[in-house]
Amino acid sequence: MTKLKLSAIPDDKPVKVTVELPADTHRDLLAYAEVLARETGQVAPEPAKLIAPMLQRFMATDRAFSRLRKSRQLSA
Repeated sequence: MTKLKLSAIPDDKPVKVTVELPADTHRDLLAYAEVLARETGQVAPEPAKLIAPMLQRFMATDRAFSRLRKSRQLSA
């Protein structure tokens, strides 16, 4: 098998997802955006813009998920 310098190119095209959030979760996202704006000195982001980075961070720091994901990659 040929050893290429590049591996598979990840699909980085954004995928649009529509979700319904409980009102209290939306209020928390608004509050988080305000706190983030104060901490960074930037304009508060739209609450929807926070969801993807929060999910990425959550999955990246979930040890059980990481272990299961690694074990499935190794067995595949």
